[in-house]
This record gives sequence, structure tokens and C-alpha cells, in this order.
Amino acid sequence: MKVSHIILKVSDLGKAVADYRKKGFVVEYGKEKNPYNALIYFSEGPFLEIMASTGMPGFMKRLLRLFGKAKVAERLDYWDTHKGGYCGLALENYETNLDKETAILKKYAEKWFLMNNRRNDTKGRKLRFKCVFPDNLAIPFFMTYFNVDPKPKNFIHPNGIKRIKSVSFGTADAFIPLIRELCDDSMLRLYVGDGLDVEFESQHEKRY
Repeated sequence: MKVSHIILKVSDLGKAVADYRKKGFVVEYGKEKNPYNALIYFSEGPFLEIMASTGMPGFMKRLLRLFGKAKVAERLDYWDTHKGGYCGLALENYETNLDKETAILKKYAEKWFLMNNRRNDTKGRKLRFKCVFPDNLAIPFFMTYFNVDPKPKNFIHPNGIKRIKSVSFGTADAFIPLIRELCDDSMLRLYVGDGLDVEFESQHEKRY
């Protein structure tokens, strides 16, 4: 698997989008009506998801808990109540399923929840993908890549940013072998601890 995207939690989506556009990024909302997230895509590698909320209604979280999926609801609550900053890491494969990945979770005696997802974006693309949410929040969640590629071709943002150069993810020592078995992406730097950080690569080598 490769690094798919990083979630950046914000309190005000409109303001965050305006701020990142002022910084020279091209930003698009996740959907036309009542968006709860926005995306910064790069031609190469992972993208950045700016998120004000998960968009998951409270009654759906209650249903998840009712049907024994409290850990999924806990992850959603973590994102919804996060005070701001990088707070979520996703990995991706290029298959139509996540069978190999769930087999690895099973090998390590980790439980998970599989969810089919869909989103119609602002450019008329009907994005379809599957997600797996491990019960343990110290493990990234993962997804199949979109059925339609939303990334621009041969694109550099107006500020000169070409891509996300590296991602640092803090986790428990016990989970590092599991994550390494899931993900062979050299840009992912794992360390023992808490936290998530991103480094951008610019054609001018300027960091943001």
C-alpha cells in the first residue's frame, strides 16, 4: 500500500479553504451542496483532505454502536471533536478489494470494519471506493483507490508546491511491524509516540 491522504481538521471549512488558496494552493470542495471537506490534490502521491467534520450524522454513529461497531464511531468522534491540525492518515491500494490488507490485520489479531463509500464531487466525477477502519486508532485506516482518478496531470500549485514529500506518523511500538507490512511507501516515516506531520516539496524548495 501507499500513503493515500492526510486529514487536516479545521473548525471553519470556508475560512480554511480561503486561507489555503491565499497560500497559493488550488483547493476544491468535496461536494457542491453543504460540503464538510475540501481537497488539495497533487499529480503525484497523496493528497490533503481539509475536514470540518466527518459528515456522519449522530444517529448513524448510534447505529454503529448498537451493532457492535463502537470503535468505528470512536474514530469518527475523534475526528469530529479534534481541536485542529493533522489528525488522520489513510493508506491505499490499487485493487478492487482490501482482502490482502484485512488478512494482515487478522494475522495480528486486529479487528476492523469495512465500509463502501461514494461521493459525487464538484467536477461531476462519481467517486467510489471501499474503506477499512481498524478498531485501534493507532493504526491508519485504508481504502481502495478511487474508481476515477481525480488528480490533475502534470500540475504544480501556483505557490510552487509539487507534492507531499514525506509523512511522519506516531504510533505504538507494537504496531510498527503491522503498518510496515501493510505499507511499503518510503515517504512514510513511523516513530514511537503520538502525532502526525507533513512535509511538502516545492520546485523552489520552500516549506509551508
